[in-house]
Amino acid sequence: MSRVRRIQSGRGPHFPVTIRPTKVDVVAAREIARDTAPAPERVARALTWGADEKILLVLAGAGWLASRGREEWLRRAGNHALLVAVAAALLPHGMKRLFDQTRPDHTTVLGHIHGISFSGKREDAFPSGHALHMGALASAAGTLPAGPRRAVRAFAIGLSLTRVVILAHWVTDVVAGFALGAMLERFLRLWTGYPRPSQEDNTLADA
Repeated sequence: MSRVRRIQSGRGPHFPVTIRPTKVDVVAAREIARDTAPAPERVARALTWGADEKILLVLAGAGWLASRGREEWLRRAGNHALLVAVAAALLPHGMKRLFDQTRPDHTTVLGHIHGISFSGKREDAFPSGHALHMGALASAAGTLPAGPRRAVRAFAIGLSLTRVVILAHWVTDVVAGFALGAMLERFLRLWTGYPRPSQEDNTLADA
């Protein structure tokens, strides 16, 4: 569902690549634009700050500082959280240079009448950076006991969906961002050694 802009000579692709929303994306955005109202939009926009990269970087940095001088596994967890937060902040910025997709809140008139406001740069829909951070969080939560793991993952999914509710992103932007975040977190474990072996064994036993 994408269209590649080509240079005038026609000899090859030219970046950025323009991505068009799918039919599912368009239908979901139309339903939200039609049924929303200013009050729920304000609530969703406030909640979405919980997945903002600046806030998460501050929290990860504070966690890293707090882990210094502690047990080895806590230092490892602090290193992992900080590295994941930094990488999850950089990755979507790099990808937005390669891909152009118009945000749904820049394509609706009805939505603005019902309380939708504009968010971010017009062509920076893909992928959702907020969802990418939340995908990484959900993946990292796999080392927690069953109860906290489910709670963290529900929280991560809920915050990701606020990006769809406020029409900052299409559904596929959020799904792609969430999946990329989960893969990124797992990949970075190769460098950080997170989690400690006993945690991984307990997680497998709970599954």
